[in-house]
Amino acid sequence: MTMKTFRKVLIANRGEIAVRVIRTLRQMGIRSVAVFSEADRDALHVLLADEAYPIGPPPPRESYLNIQRILDVARQAGVDAVHPGYGFLSENPEFAEAVATAGITFIGPSPESMRLSGDKVAARKVAMDVGVPVVPGSPGAVETVEEARRFAEAAGFPVLLKAAMGGGGKGMRVVHTPEELDNAFRQASAEALQAFGHPGLYVEKFLVEPRHVEFQILADHHGNVVHLFERECSIQRRHQKLVEESPSPALTPELREKMGEAAVRLMKAIGYAGAGTVEFLLDREGNFYFMEINARLQVEHPVTEMITGLDLVAWQIRVARGEALSFKQEDLVQRGYAVEARIFAEDPFHHFLPSPGVIEVLREPSGPFIRVDSGVYEGARVPAEYDPMLAKLVVWGENRKEGLARMRTALAEYWVGGVETTLPFHIRLFSDPEFVNGRYSVQFLARRKDLLSFETPRHLQDLSFEEEVALTVALRENPARRSGQQETGPTPRSVWTWVARREATGQ
Repeated sequence: MTMKTFRKVLIANRGEIAVRVIRTLRQMGIRSVAVFSEADRDALHVLLADEAYPIGPPPPRESYLNIQRILDVARQAGVDAVHPGYGFLSENPEFAEAVATAGITFIGPSPESMRLSGDKVAARKVAMDVGVPVVPGSPGAVETVEEARRFAEAAGFPVLLKAAMGGGGKGMRVVHTPEELDNAFRQASAEALQAFGHPGLYVEKFLVEPRHVEFQILADHHGNVVHLFERECSIQRRHQKLVEESPSPALTPELREKMGEAAVRLMKAIGYAGAGTVEFLLDREGNFYFMEINARLQVEHPVTEMITGLDLVAWQIRVARGEALSFKQEDLVQRGYAVEARIFAEDPFHHFLPSPGVIEVLREPSGPFIRVDSGVYEGARVPAEYDPMLAKLVVWGENRKEGLARMRTALAEYWVGGVETTLPFHIRLFSDPEFVNGRYSVQFLARRKDLLSFETPRHLQDLSFEEEVALTVALRENPARRSGQQETGPTPRSVWTWVARREATGQ
């Protein structure tokens, strides 16, 4: 492969990941080009980039998902490459293909690898062909609820409906009984169509109390593929990860080696190049099953960077330029322990409803081995149109005990005012004995509702993001509706105040 030179790179994304990529580009002496919607005109990534261009109104389909507008900016700015970040167009093979057709390098896997890895049915077949265990599932995508019902009845409930194309928890529903199937199928199919442009669903047997363990993969265009160890991602809400850590408390050295080898074998089979992730489910008996491939950089990649000392964004760029990996699997060492807490503008004690608004106060923690990947600043506006993640707090320790203690210290120093955040939830979680002892699964939060102030009603669990925003507005207009009770006194101004009062009174 001919070596390429990158002088200028466009980041087809927003928020903290755009800021993250801009910083590595600057360290590598490469100019950065940001794009922004009207809602993000004053966003941090726009302020930090060397150049910034508007791409349309706030709705993602008119801006961050608009391939033609992004390509128009890429040509206008004269960029050599495009980095897609994660989310939006990062796993869209049509976008990768359009970038290449325009004579610009796409910093990520090839469109062919992306199509294969993004198609759950095809990826599952490759996994079986190379001897990687898979969860029992439908042989292909199902288009109707009748097809889904036939498989579900044969496999036995509970089952999991998943978007056949795409990932990230979108288009996913757990179905416990036959009576729930019709409604769950309609919701998952509609969400899959909106998020990925394809309504097809995949049906698989739902494992009870499994753990979600993923392996970070790095591969070049010269046939070299390595894994950078695992990340435990089992603390989730509605299939969205909230906390990630490495090493996983559940893995022995032997199991780690076996899962890592399986992940490498699978990525070699699809001809993958770049950074990507192979995700597994791990049952209580220590059996692991292939779940899916994420053909992009993961939100939680800083955890791997902390334990390996590698800059994954820099390596994405180097691989895209044609460089070969400078290390082999035996050169890689898992040093110490790292954990990440995702900080969202959501109210964890009122069903994790989004909390758009202006950040009036921001005090981020600092100190040895503490990292904050943030996309906001004091005075920034958190728009209602996009994912409400503000930042990622990542810490490192010599071992898990030290890492968790450092995380508790960092969380105590982290202050955000003006919007509700998930900080109070993380403070509770990282002090919880069950979590501290590593005894948890993907059903942890569903089982441990005592970590939250109110039980989440089932009818709130399946709201779309737009419905959550609308409900947030209604709740802010009438705070008494939050708990479904009559208002009996002044509502605390923030969740921090509310939590403090609860802890002080024992209520």
